[in-house]
Amino acid sequence: MRVDLVLKYLCLVKSRSLAKALCESGRVLVDGEPVRPAARLSAGRRVTVQFSQRNLTFELLEVPQKQLSKFAAVDYYRPVETPPADSRSHENDDRLE
Repeated sequence: MRVDLVLKYLCLVKSRSLAKALCESGRVLVDGEPVRPAARLSAGRRVTVQFSQRNLTFELLEVPQKQLSKFAAVDYYRPVETPPADSRSHENDDRLE
């Protein structure tokens, strides 16, 4: 199923046109690669949506075949924790001692 439809069916965006715009601007990644709105999405793929205020990364467990409620949609994907881009380990930082 098309990635823009999946985002809409899972209630992750308000409209398909918004999902399409996110894809066209390079802010939707599938397995780390930017995708077009018509790209096919299958179960087991990791999707990242870069919203203006936050990023959402999830693994698609099952491809929805129709619009779902917000309550039903959470059974179709699993959020994946990603560290912030500017975080770093301070274990070997000599300045902390």
